[in-house]
Amino acid sequence: MSDTQARGTEQIEADIAATRARLAATVDELVDRTSPKNVAKRQVEQAKAQVFDERGELRTQKLVAVGAAVVGVVGVLLMIRKLVGRR
Repeated sequence: MSDTQARGTEQIEADIAATRARLAATVDELVDRTSPKNVAKRQVEQAKAQVFDERGELRTQKLVAVGAAVVGVVGVLLMIRKLVGRR
């Protein structure tokens, strides 16, 4: 007797139902993950994690570093503008 005949119709139907349920759960999870609202929510949470620590306090060292980088870039751009303007 083959494996299919030994299992029986009821077992095959139960396997199909279980597979269908797993597939439906996977599709639901993918829809949830790719929802624009949820994607935006995750991006906001990532941005907040960069600025706030686990206790909800500001990460001042990171903010100071970013601020210094911005000031440096602006300073370089102003110097370049001034040098180009002299010609």
